[in-house]
Amino acid sequence: MRLTILGGGGFRVPLVYGALLGDHAEGRVSHVTLYDEDSGRLRAMARVLADQAAGIADAPAVTATTDLDEALLGADFVFSAIRVGGLEGRAADERIALAEGVLGQETVGAGGIAYGLRTVPVAREIARRVARTAPGAWVINFTNPAGVVTEAMADELGDRVIGICDSPVGLGRRIARLLGARPEEAWIDYVGLNHLGWVRGLRIGGRDELPRLLADAQALESFEEGRLFGAEWLRSLGAIPNEYLHYYYFNRDTVRAYQEVKQTRGAFLRDQQRGFYAEAGRPDQAPGAALAAWDRTRAEREATYMAENREVAGVGEREESDLESGGYEQVALALMRAISRDERATLILNVRNRGTLSVLDAGAVIEVPCLVDANGAHPVAVDPLPLHAVGLVTSVKAAEREVLAAAASGSRADAVKAFALHPLVDSVAVARRLVAGYTAEHPGLDYLR
Repeated sequence: MRLTILGGGGFRVPLVYGALLGDHAEGRVSHVTLYDEDSGRLRAMARVLADQAAGIADAPAVTATTDLDEALLGADFVFSAIRVGGLEGRAADERIALAEGVLGQETVGAGGIAYGLRTVPVAREIARRVARTAPGAWVINFTNPAGVVTEAMADELGDRVIGICDSPVGLGRRIARLLGARPEEAWIDYVGLNHLGWVRGLRIGGRDELPRLLADAQALESFEEGRLFGAEWLRSLGAIPNEYLHYYYFNRDTVRAYQEVKQTRGAFLRDQQRGFYAEAGRPDQAPGAALAAWDRTRAEREATYMAENREVAGVGEREESDLESGGYEQVALALMRAISRDERATLILNVRNRGTLSVLDAGAVIEVPCLVDANGAHPVAVDPLPLHAVGLVTSVKAAEREVLAAAASGSRADAVKAFALHPLVDSVAVARRLVAGYTAEHPGLDYLR
């Protein structure tokens, strides 16, 4: 089986390749093609993967190319993890938004809208190329903002594109372990949009054990999300929100904290990864040196994740138990196995609504538990959203739809509407200034007129 990774020079590629190295079953991925526009990043990443594969006889072969059609030819699965504008673009997204007093995070609020406006036209073109060059391939999308990008690609690929995210998986895993259960044996009642969802129940042996956790303040505040939101607020909600909802529930506090830091997250990652790629790309690398550099860089990256939000919550540094990611690479591997081998699985994925949430239309991409088999991912029926969640989900989806409209029409007015309708941008005047600032900064937005 052949896997193509778009954004193959990206920093998280070794996570995917590492998961593949642990899969020795019949029908596993035997060949990985890395595609990236940056040949230098490709060379560095190929060295890291070579270090990972050292001594493993059946390691998947790796090739690298800067030619998209060559990369797609013969692919069974296409993993999309591109970053249009690079980390320089992310840093600019954050800086421009914060200057207007609104959030610039890469998937939430103004920053997410700017990133979406840059990314959607590229994602649509990739989807068209996949449909033409590898019509039998399944696309697994991890490109952010994952919900709106998956919805854009679905216009071309239908249900053959599926979005994944590690946030709900990591949240469900932490809750299950707190309740003394093996995560793989728990049913996670999770519902929402990408980076905008809630765990409303966690069933073990058919019994919902979440009320037991909500009744225990000490246990509630012993894990990442509990410390971020506080036991009192979680009890008020009767649910555990995805960590990204901290940007909504504590918006003013978070914006202020981001404005006060010396360097935004995007700028930090830009500088950090610049150093990594320079080190890993050196031609005189000793065996294992590129992988060691990647491991060091990743450890620092994980330890500093959402540092400003933890400062707002007054919870200090991340604890060791929270450093483990949700394992999006394991989700991707499980998804590929379920489809290619008809090994049925239940996974939280980004898929078209199909009537699952009555407040949204059938084509809206949502994030919910899905049953996966050889025919793809099928959303599971869920209970209706409470009103407070309906308000957030529908207003954010409305903003996402305007992103899609602006990317299709090239209309500056549609772009302004996307910003203005988002609940974290509370002014049409601010929305207009944001569009002016982003279009002046990003060449990728010169299609807006």
